Amino acid sequence: MDGPQAHWLADGRRLHLNHGPIDLIVEAFGDAVERRAAYAQAVARFQTILIELVEELPELRRPASLRPRAFAGPTARRMEAAVAPLAKSFITPMAAVAGSVADEILSATLADRRLDRAYVNNGGDSAIHLGKGQTMTLAIAGTGHGLADRITIHAEDGVRGVATSGWRGRSFSLGIADAVTVLARTGAEADAAATLVANAVDLPGHPAIRRVPARDLAPDSDLGDRLVTQGVGALAPGEVARALDNGLAVAEDFRRRGLITASALFLCGQTRINGSVVLAAPNKHEREEFAHA
Repeated sequence: MDGPQAHWLADGRRLHLNHGPIDLIVEAFGDAVERRAAYAQAVARFQTILIELVEELPELRRPASLRPRAFAGPTARRMEAAVAPLAKSFITPMAAVAGSVADEILSATLADRRLDRAYVNNGGDSAIHLGKGQTMTLAIAGTGHGLADRITIHAEDGVRGVATSGWRGRSFSLGIADAVTVLARTGAEADAAATLVANAVDLPGHPAIRRVPARDLAPDSDLGDRLVTQGVGALAPGEVARALDNGLAVAEDFRRRGLITASALFLCGQTRINGSVVLAAPNKHEREEFAHA
């Protein structure tokens, strides 16, 4: 495996950090001196984050319980803290790995710095910093459902994490959602919740859904022999509605418990919105601040 890599993207304003499966885009806004120092801090922290996770990987792949376990690394501790409140369902800390890495690098980026705004985008699961009175517009998944594909976050919303899960994504899903986007207090919390909401968008036993044991696709998967979705055939509108309502019930429960702020669920052209998600029409004159997968 190559070591940690850091370079500027072609626009000269976004930092790309890559090491093995971790692929981050970091951008900071504010005073030039502060931004330079912030980027240097991000690069420094990135040097060991994957190594730290690998050292604790066997335990991170084990199911969470309502009583958090003790982990040595700060990123692993973020992962465990995010999944422990959700442990009545099957979930492992790996469900929060992307958001937790984003949170950890953002924390390092912000340490002792004065920035107006910043974000760390880990393949679409992102951690956000907004100073007082600041806003950020995010591009989200789920386009083609008759809705705008932008969400505007205000500092006072308390949202500092956004994540998307679904069977078409880069990680395995037990459900059939095209995409579930969750807004929460941290990237880790958004990531974990999005995983479970997307799992709940489902029609168990439906013949049009093709499923394969996770272990057959990735022998070391934390999902083991659980069936993950590999294809979704034609579904009747009523079936789509039922699957989305299954997921919405879980999302509503999470929101009532204060675990998430809002979510948007997408399947086969239908949508469910939970909480106050402000979907804003794209402005062709506005620079997209980061793409959310």
